[in-house]
Amino acid sequence: MPSQSAASGAPSFAPLYLQIKVLLSKSLEAGEWRPGEAIPSEIELARRYAVSQGTVRKAIDALAADNLVVRRQGKGTFVATHTEERTSLFRFLRIRRNDGADVSPLSRLLDVRRAKAAADVARLLAMKQGEAVLVLRRVLEYSGEPVVLDEITLPASLFRGLTKARYDAYRGSMYSFFESEFGVRMLKAQEKIRAVAADAAAARVLATEEGTPLLAVDRVTLTYADRPVEVRRGLCVTHGYHYLNELY
Repeated sequence: MPSQSAASGAPSFAPLYLQIKVLLSKSLEAGEWRPGEAIPSEIELARRYAVSQGTVRKAIDALAADNLVVRRQGKGTFVATHTEERTSLFRFLRIRRNDGADVSPLSRLLDVRRAKAAADVARLLAMKQGEAVLVLRRVLEYSGEPVVLDEITLPASLFRGLTKARYDAYRGSMYSFFESEFGVRMLKAQEKIRAVAADAAAARVLATEEGTPLLAVDRVTLTYADRPVEVRRGLCVTHGYHYLNELY
């Protein structure tokens, strides 16, 4: 039987390993183990929660499947981090060249402004209408060619001190920046995709003609406990590029 602490961390009808997964997730969210750090061994965790090592192993397997931790053969299990550029970049970036090459784009932040959340954004971010948000615009360039124009909206309360200068001084991906500088981990996302025509502003940034067909990717990104922390619209040119999704 699980310890009282394990039993109190999740509904009693959940399988035991899922109860342990919930407790481990809460420890990750609380920062008990930081991104990139090793978590305790299965034996230590089994002792901590008064369960079998096999139960802990299944819980960690479930965390790994959710990309919360990474197993490294012979080294242990580590908290997943966006600073592992290749793993992070191509997990969340679905735009690929038509020749199939995985090319890391150059991220160029255009501006950062403070605004009040409109009703639709507030609903998606589980905020009140009119609360403060930060709106970032950036371009992703492939081999010097502008391919994606992102408009990213964030709750201002979670990203105090975010400025263009601070971002430009950082060396790493945007999600790595959010994680290391503000402690906000982007864990998973929900996306909607549709075709739109480029307006004048988008056409100017993407060096294309007004009315050009673009792929609009609307994303809501979630952190621990499925809390929304980012609303993003990406406008993508598709001559030479496509959106790739892998289904498992």
